[in-house]
Amino acid sequence: MTFIRETIVTSLNVDGTVHVAPMGATVTEHGYILAPFRPSRTLDNLLATRHAVINMTDDVRVYAGCVSGQRRHWPTQPAERIRGAVLAGALAHEEVEVASVAEDAQRPRLDCRPVHRVNHRPFRGFNRAQAAVIEAAILVSRLHLLPADKIEREMAYLSIAIEKTAGPEEREAWGWLVDRIAEHNTGREERA
Repeated sequence: MTFIRETIVTSLNVDGTVHVAPMGATVTEHGYILAPFRPSRTLDNLLATRHAVINMTDDVRVYAGCVSGQRRHWPTQPAERIRGAVLAGALAHEEVEVASVAEDAQRPRLDCRPVHRVNHRPFRGFNRAQAAVIEAAILVSRLHLLPADKIEREMAYLSIAIEKTAGPEEREAWGWLVDRIAEHNTGREERA
C-alpha cells in the first residue's frame, strides 16, 4: 500500500547552498517516490546530486513560507550520511539517494531509497489549524491550475479551523498564504 506524506525536501544546489521545498512524497515499501513537476530546482538538484533529505516537521510556517515566497530560507544542519542538509526543526528526517528515475516530460518519478533515518523528537499531532495551513499551502502551490472560485471556497472553509484553533505560528503562516492568493488575484485582474 502506498500513500502520500506531506514533507519538506531539502536538496543541495550546484553551488552547495540548500534548497528547501514542500513536497508530497509517496511512501512505498522501499522508500519514497518523489515526482516534482518540471521545471523544478528540487528535480534539478536530485538529478545532479542523487541525494536529498526528506524532513518531517510540525512547523507549518515552513510549508507556507516556501510556497508563498514570504520565507524560503530555514535553518539547516549538515546531514549525517549524505552530502545534504537537515531542516533544523525537523521532528524526523530520512536521508535518501535516488535509486532510479522514470522519465516523463512533465513529472519524472524518482525512486528514492533511505540510507539513514533519525527521529529527533516525538510527533504530538496536528491541531486543525496546522492541517488547514498545509491544505492551503497545497492550494497556493496550484494557483496557476485551479479556478479562483474553487480556491476562494476552499480557503473560506479552511479559515474556520484557523479562527478556532490557530496559535501565533499558524496565524503567521495563514497570513502569508492569504497575501499570496491576493497577489495572484491582483495579477489575474490586471491581465483581464
